[in-house]
Amino acid sequence: MYSLKKVGIAAIITATSVLPLQAQSITDIFNLDNISKAVNSITGKKEAVNLIGVWNYTGSAVEFESSDLLRQAGGTVASLAVENKMNTQLAKVGIKPGTMNFTFNADSTFTSTVGKRTMSGSYSYNASTGKVTLKYLKLLGTSAKVDYSSGEMALLFDADKLLKILAFMGSKSTNTTLKTVSSIAKTYDGMLLGFDMKKNNH
Repeated sequence: MYSLKKVGIAAIITATSVLPLQAQSITDIFNLDNISKAVNSITGKKEAVNLIGVWNYTGSAVEFESSDLLRQAGGTVASLAVENKMNTQLAKVGIKPGTMNFTFNADSTFTSTVGKRTMSGSYSYNASTGKVTLKYLKLLGTSAKVDYSSGEMALLFDADKLLKILAFMGSKSTNTTLKTVSSIAKTYDGMLLGFDMKKNNH
């Protein structure tokens, strides 16, 4: 589900214009959570980010960093097309719903699990930039933009950072898959890609 943090009401208007083509996306667009995100983006109200807990991967995340770029890219249709391509490629490296999660602890440590492989490290969240920095011991350091609403969040990376983390985390990563992801990431300038996640409340 592409982010509504910045595109706000403009994205909703764009989505309604393609209703006949993408009727299946209307439930996502007009659910209470996404309406809340859109309203908050207009009013300037920002929900406090609480990363602590277990977050399960639900699918790829796509964000266009401006409403102008979203319109130029073709709106909802383009977003869903990119998501579908990314879901296919992420599955090839073992990242799919039910196989991947992040656990963020109160002591600034975290673990990420893909299949049977678990990796650990430390993290820090910068509220002023809205980004989380992830450090996997001394092997890899990267940062991601956090789009957050209660119970859901997206970790969004630029192309280079996404490729590094996929190569590191993916249990079945191949050069062909990484090249395909790189090609998708470069489709539009200013597009961020990553992971949609839902908090495990159990």
